Parts: sequence; structure tokens; C-alpha cells
Amino acid sequence: MTAIDGAAPSQGADSERPERTPAQRRLHLVWQAVSWLLLFAAFAVLFATIVVPKVGGGRPYSILTGSMRPDYPEGMLIVVRPAPFGSIRIGDVITYQLQSGRPGVITHRVVRITETPSGQPRLVTKGDANDAEDPPVRPVQVRGVLWYSIPYVGYVNTWFTGARRTVTVFVLAGLLFVYGGWQFYTDWRDDRRRRARDEELAGPADETPTAAFALPAKESDS
Repeated sequence: MTAIDGAAPSQGADSERPERTPAQRRLHLVWQAVSWLLLFAAFAVLFATIVVPKVGGGRPYSILTGSMRPDYPEGMLIVVRPAPFGSIRIGDVITYQLQSGRPGVITHRVVRITETPSGQPRLVTKGDANDAEDPPVRPVQVRGVLWYSIPYVGYVNTWFTGARRTVTVFVLAGLLFVYGGWQFYTDWRDDRRRRARDEELAGPADETPTAAFALPAKESDS
């Protein structure tokens, strides 16, 4: 008679999460890539519209009309920064006050540089899509020269003003931070589960199935 002890049953096999199919793994990777891309884009917009202007001494403005089409259409965000009046050249895009000391501003391209009869310098501007030139601009009216621009962000900049912008920035930054932390945590958790499952399936290196043999008893001659 022979008796054989079978291998021990796998531990916790039924309690493990089912392995993802190849299609599910691909979808998960695509979702992660898109999520990180959106996260990076949101941070980049915040950085370009708030941090960079603050650090570089610039100021953001939103294009509201089509006078600077096609290069600077409605909805574009522009950031200008101060420059010496004498450094402004023909072809530069500047933002200036319609009336000195008033909040209304306009962004057009410099087409001529002139002087008054008394020798005071003036800039003559014109919208790229306009036929007529604007009235001469005095140095005190100039708010800055175009530094860089971002398409479509001007619509958002127009809506987020004052206290609304401050609150939104802090809320969005907090949400992005939490989302980034959650992504790191889920990746770490999934990796830990995967390694634990692999170790369980592999088992100890020196463990081998055992078999117990019982030889039949020898019959007596009597």
C-alpha cells in the first residue's frame, strides 16, 4: 500500500484581487498618462499666468476684441512687462492706457515713432486687423511691452478676477496636490500588492512538495 501527501493548498488565493486583463492594463496606463498630462497642464497654466508675471514684474491682460487678429485673437491671454520708452521699436506690441490714469487699456502694434513740435517722443500704434492708426501714445500711458501670450486662457482670466481668483487658485492648487498624492499612493499600493502576490505564488526557495511512502507489510511464511 502506498500513501502520498499532496502539496499544501495555496494561501489566500481566493482573497486576492483578480489579475487585470491586458486591455484593462492598457486602459489604466492611458488613464494615468492623461491624468498626469492634465495635472501638468493645469500647473503650467497657473505657473505661466500667476507665478511668472509676479516674479518677472509682468502683468496679464485678456484680449477682448479682434483688432489684433490673426496673431492675437479674442480670448488670448497676454503678459506684458515694463520697458524703457526709448527701447520700444517699430513692430513691438504694447499695452497702453487710453487715458493716463484710467483703467481702460488697449494692446496694439507700434507702426511709427514720432515727435511733437516741442520734441516730445510719441508712439503711433495700429491694430493688425485695423486700417486706421490710433492717436499718438505718450510715455506715461504705456503699461508694458508684450512678453508672451497663451491662447484661450484670456477667457478664464476675465472671469477669475479679484477675490474670486485668489480663492480659486488656492482651491485648485489644493485639489491638484491631493490628486497627485492619491496617484502616488495608488501606484505604491498596487505595486506592493503585486509583489506580495508574486512572493506568495513563488513560496520559500527551499520548499518542495513532500511525499510519504508506506511499503506493504511482508507476509509471514506461516
